[in-house]
Amino acid sequence: MTTRPTLFLMVGLPGTGKTTEARRIETEHGALRLSKDEWIKALYGPANPPAATDVVEGRLIGIALRALELGVCVVLDFGLWSRDERTCLRHAALERGADVAIRHLALDLAEQRRRIDLRQASDPHTTWPISDDDLAAWAAAFQAPVPGEVDGTEALDDPPAGFVTWETWRTHRWPPSLDAGADAGAPSTARGP
Repeated sequence: MTTRPTLFLMVGLPGTGKTTEARRIETEHGALRLSKDEWIKALYGPANPPAATDVVEGRLIGIALRALELGVCVVLDFGLWSRDERTCLRHAALERGADVAIRHLALDLAEQRRRIDLRQASDPHTTWPISDDDLAAWAAAFQAPVPGEVDGTEALDDPPAGFVTWETWRTHRWPPSLDAGADAGAPSTARGP
């Protein structure tokens, strides 16, 4: 292998164009594209169970990390709203000899709402209804990446308090099964679509 694989992290709120950009990267880089929403829809149809979201993301992350080990570029199309999530995945990719590219997509609220409504009207089977209250709550929870995080010049943070390694934090944040999340008493950090 002469080039290192790249893990592309799609970062942004619903309706900002993450999936469109992820599909472009998939084609342009021959990357494996992994979309949590597509898997949740395939497995649960109209339901969007919060506990399943974390587990599905964790399973897809496991696939992504294995693909990187095999030299395949990967696009994770999850939103990745927290700095800890992004730092954990950056660390895991770098440990596997891969590069990381963060794609942060943002829009003003009016355009975001327009796109969400258009998607709901034209492709309701690919999404869930999203209220203005949902959008406001999610915007308040979102931690936008800083420039050094996006361009890779900022050093990686240490794992959060209570975790010795990013690997242990990753299995806490993204439990391997529905039972594991309940048994660990881990609070769900599941978000909307």
